[in-house]
Amino acid sequence: MNFLEERIQKDGIVKPGNVLKVDSFLNHQMDIALIDRIGEEFYERFKDKKVTKVLTIEASGIAMAYAVARCFGVPMVFAKKSQSVNIDGDVYVAEVESFTHKNKNRVIVSKRFLSEGDHVLIIDDFLANGCALQGLISITESAGAVVEGLGIVIEKGFQFGGRAIRNLGYHLESLAIVESMDAESGTVVFAEQAR
Repeated sequence: MNFLEERIQKDGIVKPGNVLKVDSFLNHQMDIALIDRIGEEFYERFKDKKVTKVLTIEASGIAMAYAVARCFGVPMVFAKKSQSVNIDGDVYVAEVESFTHKNKNRVIVSKRFLSEGDHVLIIDDFLANGCALQGLISITESAGAVVEGLGIVIEKGFQFGGRAIRNLGYHLESLAIVESMDAESGTVVFAEQAR
């Protein structure tokens, strides 16, 4: 069991509807030492790739993507869920459905921050149905940039998102893959990973 799986076992809460709450250490209150370790782990897994930008989606992915970008020494860009007066000019747009929030968002990235010649590592906190990743892949490829890989902190392996992304041929690394969860007993079972 790796460091993240141990933390999920200790502090994660399983709720009905296949919801895994990790808000005490990952996506509401954040354990900064854990976030730094996540960044270092993704760096180890992708250090042989040419990475010029790290891309994520607001809000929960930002801390993890920051930690990864810091390790690579490159800028981090996050897709915004709404256009504001601060974003001027042309933008890349993708529609993304959220498993957690049960809604659709149009996410945008300014064309000033992602362009042809960039080599992008996409980072996010959760992978369930893969819509967020597919939106970020679409934005990256619309820019003429290369998707070097995708890093997910927690993948729900019992849902189709991970398989769909891997079947498209992308290099996807997940730090913890949840094989099953039981809200009644509060148990989480992780998939075995070669590492």
